[in-house]
Amino acid sequence: MELITNADWILTKNAVIQKVNLLLGDLHITQQTILNDFKKSIPAELIAPAAKISKGENYKGLPYLILDHPRYFDKENIFAIRTMFWWGHFFSTTLHLSGNPKQIFEDGIDKNYTSLVESDFCICTGKDEWQHHFERDNYTPVKDINASEFENVLKQKSFLKLAQRIPLQQWDDTPALLATSFRRLLCLLKN
Repeated sequence: MELITNADWILTKNAVIQKVNLLLGDLHITQQTILNDFKKSIPAELIAPAAKISKGENYKGLPYLILDHPRYFDKENIFAIRTMFWWGHFFSTTLHLSGNPKQIFEDGIDKNYTSLVESDFCICTGKDEWQHHFERDNYTPVKDINASEFENVLKQKSFLKLAQRIPLQQWDDTPALLATSFRRLLCLLKN
């Protein structure tokens, strides 16, 4: 009864979502500047679609916002860097590849195993490429597997997802951390 008669908590939630939306909008501008340094490394058609911010109320029961930039999705090919805010859990930056983009970039990514370990990235070892949580059945820290195991995951799966999680407790540093994570992922594509 106390919750349903008190609108303040919903107004607070709405204010937080609005702040995250503004943060992602500002991040998009930063990402675009960073992306300009990498245009020679990435086929133009993969970075041509405009960025998109999506929001929802029910990823595992909780609200979320996602910035996809760059974003290229068709039935057989995916090339996206996804920045996600998941209420109560984290911010994350994820490189998502499948089809031709995966084939184009996987050898260069494989050569960056050590960099991914040092930067605390995780690799998706789960079966569903549309899951974003960091539980053990979905993501494995790259530092927890050796280079050979990393290569096996990279080569055997039809999709590749590399992600870095940023705790919500780092709110004040989140814009800089997300920009750094974005740049690190683009650097993987340069090799």
